[in-house]
Amino acid sequence: MYRPQALLVMRPETFRLQFGPQELSRLRSLADLGDPIWSDDIDDPHTRARLAQTEVLITSWGAPTLTAERLDAAPRLRAVLHCAGSVRHLVSDGVWQRGILVTSAAEANATPVAEYTLAAIIFAGKKAHLLAAQSRLHPADWDAVHHREDLSNYGRTVGIVGFSRIGRRVVERLRTIETGQILVTDPYADPAAVAAAGGRLVELDELMAASEIVSLHLPELPQTRHAIGARELALLPDGATIVNTARGAVLDTAALERECATGRLNAILDVTDPEPLPAGSLLAQLPNVMITPHIAGSLGSETRRLSAQALDELTRFVRGEPALHAVTSEALEVSA
Repeated sequence: MYRPQALLVMRPETFRLQFGPQELSRLRSLADLGDPIWSDDIDDPHTRARLAQTEVLITSWGAPTLTAERLDAAPRLRAVLHCAGSVRHLVSDGVWQRGILVTSAAEANATPVAEYTLAAIIFAGKKAHLLAAQSRLHPADWDAVHHREDLSNYGRTVGIVGFSRIGRRVVERLRTIETGQILVTDPYADPAAVAAAGGRLVELDELMAASEIVSLHLPELPQTRHAIGARELALLPDGATIVNTARGAVLDTAALERECATGRLNAILDVTDPEPLPAGSLLAQLPNVMITPHIAGSLGSETRRLSAQALDELTRFVRGEPALHAVTSEALEVSA
């Protein structure tokens, strides 16, 4: 079996997290690893010597952009297998011009984000984040909430903005909690694929006006900046909740702050714009807004799922088989 020369490039803590004995053993069974096998600085002279012989780069968080100058130092490079999500920061035009294979573990990373989003939607339906704050301030009202009619996920209309790899998984998982309608908006989505997952494809305005919970799954692109702004938020019914596990910039922070400050809308945010929010941010102080520090994506042992997918791609590469999760320059125009 063909054994390419491989080099891992990522931050030190990422290397320790994603490549334990099991992953390194599998890597050694597929490729030849020189010295060093890993680096966080491909501009270092010692690493450059290795780079000159490298045919496969295995990258993750902390890998630098593969500029034209760095690509010139890697004349034998044939594949870049990324053990994380987006490769937007990693690749340059030179990568595509040389026809280098690029793969991403974004598909594997979608799983924990979809799991977090499902949990956030369940919390939103029960208004758990709002009631947690209220119970600390007003413990005497502990039992009063049991008589409210709005603390339920059964029959709720949920809107999914973006039928991405994550958005699709969220739609599929929502079936387990018996919500009502699942509305989806995405200009690139196939209505049949949305229906097969359990949703119904509609225009954005219809989704916003009808949804009690809206979850955002848009990539951060120039055309998606503030895609959900004051006009869109105003369409939401009173008491609705916005969930954002995508990118902070797709949601207008100032517009959301105004709506949440009045108590008309609630929010569960794993991403913000800016990130983190500045000290004294009103949004961070509101009791009806729950903010987590960008934890929805792969963390801890979940990152080994990303390593496994990259090693699956390496297996296919050495066998001469096509990649399952190749990234193209055209795909990056509409995806993260």
